[in-house]
Formats: sequence, structure tokens, C-alpha cells
Amino acid sequence: MPTILSVSTYDPPHPLKQEQTVEFARELFAESFSDIERLLNVFANGEIEKRHFSVPLEWFQTSHRLGERNDLFIEKATDYSVEAVKSCLANGHFLSRTIAPEEIDAIIFVSSSGMATPSIDARIMNKLPFRPETKRLPIWGLGCAGGAAGLSRAYDYCLAHPKTAVLVVCAELCGLTFQKEDQSKSNLIGTSLFADGVACALVAGQASPLLADAAQAYRPVIRATQSVLMPDSEDVMGWDVRDNGLNVIFSRHIPTLVAQWLKPNVEELLHQEGKEIGEINAFIAHPGGKKVLEAYEKALGFPEEMTMLSRKVLKEHGNMSSPTVLYVLKESMEETHKHGDVGLVAALGPGFCSEMLVLEWAGGLH
Repeated sequence: MPTILSVSTYDPPHPLKQEQTVEFARELFAESFSDIERLLNVFANGEIEKRHFSVPLEWFQTSHRLGERNDLFIEKATDYSVEAVKSCLANGHFLSRTIAPEEIDAIIFVSSSGMATPSIDARIMNKLPFRPETKRLPIWGLGCAGGAAGLSRAYDYCLAHPKTAVLVVCAELCGLTFQKEDQSKSNLIGTSLFADGVACALVAGQASPLLADAAQAYRPVIRATQSVLMPDSEDVMGWDVRDNGLNVIFSRHIPTLVAQWLKPNVEELLHQEGKEIGEINAFIAHPGGKKVLEAYEKALGFPEEMTMLSRKVLKEHGNMSSPTVLYVLKESMEETHKHGDVGLVAALGPGFCSEMLVLEWAGGLH
């Protein structure tokens, strides 16, 4: 079975504390909402203290055309992804040596916050010495579910080609989609929640020579994956694409949907592996927000300790869309695990959909 060997993250260079964004939102939305002070509580109650962005706060104070936003996305997503790839391949916590780009067989690039053709993975290959024959699989439009979906597609690839190694690169610059003129509550909530971030994961097939370069005694092996689409749910989450760019669609019913819909899907996936919810040792959940994490806990009967790492990532980074679950995965992989520990990776995104993986920590060549 394919193994996750290394994970890295990259924080864009402009950190903003939540108090700064509160003042920005108060100034921006005050004329649109008579109860603005009550609505601004979403910033304080969301358990986010800091977020990172690819542009400074001043950038958000003026309007920007779609073309300008997208040019920035291509430039910065490429540069940040290159740094994340280099960090992943040289992560001494997870690897006993630096892996060369030439040793990678495929790149899966995941994003939903900008558009590029040629895709960003091609641009990464122009900056790092990957082999020209490296396979490329860009994935667009899965939003917050994209990180887990990228891992699942890497699993599929390595299962079909067990000698190979695949990089999953997730780059989201959600800040560049911010719409100054959008005075909706969805935009206000998005302003309190979304951020920029990049992450990279190295996945190796069970016959890959890179397995011998793992530095940890036990690594997460991907045992199974699952993708589930909720029919006719396009209006739950996504983008409304207009001339000015990408406008957020963010239903207030998402936590309720999670609480009602998630558990049967989790049970079905676990039962295929002969496991129960109570056997999960590591819950690697995309922190879509405080209420979403609470919905996870309610749906699966988990104590707050099970979402501790997700809460930590949310507190320090906000919701970065697809890379966020890889931030949580990195935190989990840096903890001490024993042979046989069971992990569940879970992320929800536009569709409305869920993407999940069952992990099991194991040693040796698997």
C-alpha cells in the first residue's frame, strides 16, 4: 500500500492578526449592516488568531480586476510551491536524505483560487530539475476537499504503479479572491476565515526505493480512500465567477450538513477495512471553521481532544482551503505514533462532497 513519506508547509510572507482584520472589516462593512458590531463577533468567536497572505493589508483596500488577481496568483503560487516542494524533499524530520526532483515520477497540483494554462505544475518543473517525463495531473475546483482528494489520487497512482513516487502540491491564495465591493454576509464570514497557504506531500508506492529513505520508525500507510458527492448541492459552497473574479458561495447550513451527513460515510469507509470509529487514534480533519469542527465532534462522537491539531492549525493559519488538511497531517506525523495506529483524513468541499482516507501507521517496507 502507498505510504506518505514527508509533508511540508509554506506560509506566505504577510501575517495578519485577527484584530487587524476586525478593524478592516468594521470599516468596510459598517455602512451595509446596521448590526455590524454583532456580526463582527464572528471574528472573535472563530478561534483564529493569525493568518498569512501573499499580499499586504493595503492591497485589500482597493479594487482589482480578475486579470490582475490571476497574474499575481500565477507568480506567487509558482514561487511558493517551489519552496514547499524543496522543503518536502529535504525534510529531515521525515527523510534520512534529501530526495532529488529527478526521483519523482508524478506531480499532482491542487488549487481552486486561481487559473493557469500551462498549469502551475509545469511552471514548477521549469524552476526545479524534474525529469521532462514526469507525469502531471492538475486538479481544479475541489476547494477545501482538494488536499484530501490529492492524497487519494496519489494513492490511486501509486497503487497502479507501485515503484513510483508522487508529489501532491496544494496552493491556495484565497486572499487574492477578496471582493471589496461584495457586501454580503458570505463575504463577511469569508473575510473572517479564509487565508493563503501552500503544502506538499510525498507519497511512495509499496515498491518505491524511496521507502528506504524514511527517517521515522512508523509512517502512515494509506489503506483506503472514499469520495462521496451530495446530489444537487452546488449552492452549498463554491465560487460565483463574475467579471470581477471569484465570489465566494458559503452556506450557513454547512455545519448542520456535516453533523447529519458525515457519520454514515465514515462508517461505510471504516467498515470496508474492518474498523470502527472508536479505533481511530488520529483524526486529521480539515478545519473549515470552529462550527465545522464542532459538527465533526458531534457527528462522530469525538471529544475535543480529537480535533486538537485541527484547532491548532485553524488558530495559527485560518482556513487555507485545500492545503489546510496537509498542515494538520504534518502536525500529526510529527507526533509519536505506534505500529497499528489508525488515522482518518477528512475534508469537505464544493459539490457538496467529502474526501476521506484511512491511514495506518506501520514500519518497514509496506
